[in-house]
Amino acid sequence: MRLLLGFLMLFWISPAAAVLPSSKITEDTETTSSILQPHKALYDINLVATRSGSQIVNIKGQMFYEWKQTCEGYITDHRFKLKYEYTDSPATQITSDFSTYERLDGSEFNFSSRRKRNQDIYEEYRGIAALDDQNIQATYTIPEEESFEFSADSYFPMGHTVEMLRQAMMGNKFFNAVVFDGSDDEGPIEINTFIGEAVNPMALIEPSKKLDMELLNNKAWKVQMAVFPIFDKAETSDYEMKMVFHENGVISDMFIDYDDFSVTQKLVALEAITGENPKSCQKQSSLSKITN
Repeated sequence: MRLLLGFLMLFWISPAAAVLPSSKITEDTETTSSILQPHKALYDINLVATRSGSQIVNIKGQMFYEWKQTCEGYITDHRFKLKYEYTDSPATQITSDFSTYERLDGSEFNFSSRRKRNQDIYEEYRGIAALDDQNIQATYTIPEEESFEFSADSYFPMGHTVEMLRQAMMGNKFFNAVVFDGSDDEGPIEINTFIGEAVNPMALIEPSKKLDMELLNNKAWKVQMAVFPIFDKAETSDYEMKMVFHENGVISDMFIDYDDFSVTQKLVALEAITGENPKSCQKQSSLSKITN
């Protein structure tokens, strides 16, 4: 189970600009991705429900999320710090660091994930994925010899986010896709997305000095996602998410429902990041061609 990696992706669901197979990159996609805003955000995570038989008494912590742009790609960073309390065992501190780099043309995706339990590493994954005409697979360096193949119409997390936004802007309600995010060793996943009604986010968010309200004062939708494993076919999803998804890529509220418990991720701090300007990158590329 991809425990509390609520952005996946996505977040993952990671929000960022277009990282798609070259055959998918269109002027329409590039226009959509230009709307998104590099940013860093802090979320409070809290347990809100448990099911019968669950040994969990409480979950509490925070997630830091950041994505920024360079002239060649997009960089994301997720950091979780969570405390789990149980009915019949000592509390456990879980920390998780997950970073990715995606080339602008969608040809390459680098990922690194490490999780600790009470300061001891218990999971670590690192590798590179390719999604082009010659190579469509993910190869791990940690653990060694682990690899996955996936179809050419799959997405990396940021490309998935851009396509979800494009679908929302066109007024489409349903979007299904296969996504590889590198957060674990379970391979690609299927995400079934329902894009609900547009909402006024300013009516849902309490103003705070720690929140850049300009990043929140824009169009947003209620979105639901169900996540299914690809290689372990099941009738029910691994987990489901509900969120308020903004057209600039910010997620201001999230509810994650697992088999035996549910948690919320509430936005408590948000600010924009000034990355490399795409126009300046284009100028550099043009100058390079002239001088060469």
